[in-house]
Formats: sequence, C-alpha cells, structure tokens
Amino acid sequence: MTGWMDHLTIAPIVLPMLVGIAMILAGDRFRHATVAMGLASCLGLVVLAVLLLGIADAPVVRVYRLGDWPALFGIVLVLDRLSALMLLLVAILGLAAFTFSLARWHRAGPNFHPLFQFQLMGLNGAFLTGDLFNLFVFFEVMLAASYGLALHGSGTARVRAGLHYIIINLVASLLFLVGVSVIYGIGGTLNMADLAMRMRDVAPEDRALLEAGAAVLGIAFLTKAAMWPLGFWLSPTYAAASTPAAAVLSILSKVGIYAVLRVWLLLFGMDAGESAGFGGGWITLGGLLTIAFGSIAVLATQNLSRLAGASVMVSSGTLLAAIGTGQVAATAGALFYLASSVLAIGAFFLLIELVERGREVGADVLAVTREAFGSGEEEEEEDEDAVGVVIPGSVAILGLAFLTCTLLLAGLPPLSGFLAKFAILSPLLGSGTAPVPPMAWVLLAALVLSGLAAVVAMVRAGIDVFWASPAQRIPRIRLVEIAPVGLLLLLCAALTAGAGPVMRYMQDTAQALHAPGGYLGGVLTMQAPPAEPPR
Repeated sequence: MTGWMDHLTIAPIVLPMLVGIAMILAGDRFRHATVAMGLASCLGLVVLAVLLLGIADAPVVRVYRLGDWPALFGIVLVLDRLSALMLLLVAILGLAAFTFSLARWHRAGPNFHPLFQFQLMGLNGAFLTGDLFNLFVFFEVMLAASYGLALHGSGTARVRAGLHYIIINLVASLLFLVGVSVIYGIGGTLNMADLAMRMRDVAPEDRALLEAGAAVLGIAFLTKAAMWPLGFWLSPTYAAASTPAAAVLSILSKVGIYAVLRVWLLLFGMDAGESAGFGGGWITLGGLLTIAFGSIAVLATQNLSRLAGASVMVSSGTLLAAIGTGQVAATAGALFYLASSVLAIGAFFLLIELVERGREVGADVLAVTREAFGSGEEEEEEDEDAVGVVIPGSVAILGLAFLTCTLLLAGLPPLSGFLAKFAILSPLLGSGTAPVPPMAWVLLAALVLSGLAAVVAMVRAGIDVFWASPAQRIPRIRLVEIAPVGLLLLLCAALTAGAGPVMRYMQDTAQALHAPGGYLGGVLTMQAPPAEPPR
C-alpha cells in the first residue's frame, strides 16, 4: 500500500467517529442530514471492510503506526485476516440494523444516531488494535455506546435490564484493568506481539503470577462472551432492547470471543514455553456448559426475543468449545460458524418485531384460532368447495424468513449453519485411523442436542406465531424493514453456495492464528523511519 491507501487501516475507526461528532453538532434540527450521514457512514464502512478484506488476504499483516512511533513505544493498529473478517461482519450487521431503524426506531429517543456510530467505532477499534490497553479503551467506547443503545426507547423493562447490564460490564472492566496491570508488571509491555515474544523468557517465579493475571483478564473476556455462569445478563438485556439495538448488540459477545482467540493463541500458543496451552481445557469446558445452559434456556422460553438471546449464548458456547480444542481445523470451522451465526442471529432479531406485529399478546389461543379459521357449521359448509387458504404475501415472506432462520440456528442442512458445525466436528472425529478423544464425542453430542433444542423451540414458536395465534390484522411491512432481513439471510445463502472459497479463507486465518510468526514479524519489525539529517 502506498499513499492514501496506507490510511485505510484506520479509516473504519475515524469514519464513524467523525460522523458521530458531526451528528452531535447537528442535533435534532437537521434530522434528515443526520440520517443521510448515518447511512453514508454505514455504506462507507461496508466498502472499506471489503477493501480491507482483499488487502488482508495475504501472508503479510498490515501495521498502522499512530504518530509514526515504533510498535514497542506507540499505538499500532494491525490488520490481518481475522480482524478484516470481523470488520466486514460489523459493517454488514451495522448497515442492516441502521436501515431497519429508519422505519421508526431512530426517532424513539435522543442521540440514537451518534450512539450507533460510536458503537461501530468501538467495535472496529477493538478488532484492529495491537495492544491490550487500547483493547480496553475501545472496549469501553463500545460499552459506553451500548449502554445508551440498550436504554434507547425508555421503558421500565429496558431500564431494569440496562442497569444490570451496566453493572456487570463495569465489574468486567475492573477485572480487565486488574489483569492488564498484572501482565504489564510481569511482562513489561502491553503490545500483544511483544508480549508474546517475551512469554518464553518469563522467570519461573513470575510465571504463576503472569498466568493468574491472564486468568483474570480471561474472566473479563468470557463475561463479555457470555460464557456460563457469567452470561446471565445477556438474554434479559437483548430481549428488552429495541429491535435495531438488539441486532447490533448481538455481535458484542463475539468481541469477547475475538479477544479470547487473539490473546490466548498469541500468549499461550505453542511457542509460549511452559505456559503453552494454558487454560485451553477450561475454555472448552466453559463452552460446553454454555451450550447446555443456552439449550435449556432455548427450550424454557416462549418469548421470541429471549429465544434469540439464548441462541446467542449457544453460539458463544459452540465457538468457545471449538476454539479450546486448540486444533487448527476446528478453529477454521469455528470461524465459519462465527460468520454464519452473526448474520443469522442478526436477521432473527430484526425478524422478531415483524412476525409479532399485529398480534394480541396474551390472547386466548383457542379463541384466536376459532376467530382465524372459523368453527361454525355454516362456515364448514361454505369451505367445502375451497381449494385452500389464501396466505397474504407479507405473511408468506415472514414465514419463509422464519423457516430460514430455523434452519440456520439449528444447524440443519443445507444451509451454512450445518456446514459450519460439520467443519468443526470433522477434524475432531478424525479419519478413523486414530482413536477419537472423549471430548470430541461430548462436543458432538452437545452440538446435536443444541440443534435439536433449537428445532423444537423454533417450531413451537412458529406454530404459535403463524397458526395458533396469528396476527389479528395483516402486518404492514415496509421495504426498509424487510430488506435488511433479506440481505442477512441472502448472505447466509451465499456462505453456503461459496463454502469452498470461504472455508479456504477461514483455514488460512486459523493457520495464521495458530502459527503467528507473520503477525509477530509484521508488528515488531516495523520501525520508525530514519530521522532526516540536520540542515
């Protein structure tokens, strides 16, 4: 990259930051200009993410040095395949949620637009930063914006859930600082690449303290990833949040997954000496317990928003269980699953409002069924010659979208959810020449049972929504609302159709994560340019 292209790495942070500031200055007086700026920003982020994905698909990582300081002393942003993938997911989900909000939600409370932009800024910064302290900074930017989005639209339920969400994340942020402080005290640096290089040389008497600091840091990450028992805040918060806010907040748990994946494989990879693989068994165990708890929550709830929140927990548990195995191929499958689940769950959150529109919550099921389908003898005589029941076009579209979400969340063929689970399990079950480890069978059972739980819960919800207690009136759906859902589901279909190239990208990404020599070399060999000679 040369010239202006050198600055593409920082553009996903600067663009939403500047747009958010401009929105604050504009206020409510120029609402149409604010909407135009927000839409332009989201579209621009998608274009930037696609460009960066193309740039990152190379063995050499891209390093952006703020202030032109060397990586050991200054702030660096690092672009590799993983960060480019996460930037693209954020951009797509952000565009879909923002577009959906234009129907009505962006007017439900003050400062929605700048909060949304700062949310995107924090997410992008967390995925690009190369040191632990700035990871904390961008975490806080992201969380501060999410507090406002979680409360957007007011209401007692949102305030109650939002306060719980704020308290839990403030405690996690405190643990984050404690863990970072301990690591800095032992390692002498917070640059992740430099810290990874020093792991082998840590003194034996300091190694236990360093691992304790990493464990505290891991608890903070896993709280944000909603691992059981740390993720009890997730489902109530997402269920209470407004629809576009819940959709964009659904990727926040994946920030915790990203942090675990990045930091764990850098600091405790195969080159970490005696600390190699530290905590991997706990990550897998925590993932399996999260799958179990999320599956029980999926079966226990009859509220669609809470069902979506529980599905987020199941996806987080699946990712943690796969990552904790420490196998390159399983990590590749987990990355494929991450992309599929982010798109599918985002679409499901947006779809919930549409399928529930017009329903009388709490209405007697039998009464509604009789009213919808008739129960008198005269009606039965009139319906004898009927060929079928006319289904309104909007209901048919919503039903098809709901069925697609069911297949994706349950991991049923032929869509990308099934391919991703197969990609996770295939390397763990082996080729038949070597004995399969017991943990692989446990993970297989967990994925199968969680899929069965999702099928039961989604079919039950579908029957209730579309048959037992249908809407009292035909739901009016605007194009600006259904288009984002269709976009996300079409991208899931594209993942299925292009599974070969996508899987190759994920395999290259996983290989680079497990053998981070390219990452370390790219960051640590970047030196400041020589000073100009005095004149």
